[in-house]
Amino acid sequence: MVLKTVDHPSAFMKSFLSQCGGSAVIDGGLATELERHGANLNDPLWSAKCLISSPHLIRRVHLDYLEAGANIIISSSYQATLQGFEAKGFSKKEGESLLEKSVKIAREARDLYYENATNGSWDISTDGMLTPKNRPVLVAASVGSYGAYLADGSEYSGVYGDNIGLETLKDFHRRRVRVLAESGADLIAFETIPNKLEAQAYAALLEEEGINIPAWFSFSCKDGTHVANGDSIEDCAFVANSCDRVVGVGINCTPPRYIHGLIQSIQTVTNKPILVYPNNGETYDGNKKEWVPSTGIADVDFVSYVGKWREAGASLIGGCCRTTPNTIRAISKILSKN
Repeated sequence: MVLKTVDHPSAFMKSFLSQCGGSAVIDGGLATELERHGANLNDPLWSAKCLISSPHLIRRVHLDYLEAGANIIISSSYQATLQGFEAKGFSKKEGESLLEKSVKIAREARDLYYENATNGSWDISTDGMLTPKNRPVLVAASVGSYGAYLADGSEYSGVYGDNIGLETLKDFHRRRVRVLAESGADLIAFETIPNKLEAQAYAALLEEEGINIPAWFSFSCKDGTHVANGDSIEDCAFVANSCDRVVGVGINCTPPRYIHGLIQSIQTVTNKPILVYPNNGETYDGNKKEWVPSTGIADVDFVSYVGKWREAGASLIGGCCRTTPNTIRAISKILSKN
């Protein structure tokens, strides 16, 4: 199903949610699934490494999430930066082609999903969920934070140092945002934003570059009231609310236990749709570059929060790091009953 064309960014998301029945499902963790399929992501490019070595695995994971009920699949460009590709020996043109490729792969997965559904090559649910033939699917082009490029764990702290200011961040992200905006994606997902400054940089870029597709801002938080570096979530959400191109504001890569309070805080500064796609509760150790599993929660426990998040005001719900198609399938079932 092709999303009906709308003129104003705010109308875009409202139309999409209406066609989804009032709430939409975002996909889950990409890297976790790539590793499950055999990918080795021990690389500064992380999941973006597969754009070079194994794009078929990325397509497979996108398809897994679509078959699990996702309405939005997020491209594999989170850690894909022109600077990162250049460090690997790629030219600027080659790096731009890899960014475009991340969106192309997601679009191909969406096409294949619809083709499979039309051909009846897999069973269609009869438990009240929208069928593949009439379920809208968006492709979101992921933009990770400056800290994600550094690959030193600072994406989880939001502390970049005194030498990194607004103009530096704008210059770092500018060309990547432009390339992804022209790649055929339906929207841009600015993800895991760890501080107010980077949100301000994104908002300025959307205006300065005249970006003509919608975007969402999603922040990573360290507790129920603050983003990763300690800035208040209200201040950060206000930046997003002030930007016309931003059609959704929310939280990702944050433990589920903090989400309810964060939704309530965001609601105090914006009427834009709220999106949440937490991690599974584990903590990332930036020094060891691994997830600490002791605080993780099972899929069934994760999903027990979903109804409460929806009631609190979130209209787009999914998962981030360490969540799986099983998580997304369970979320889809819960939302389809509401």
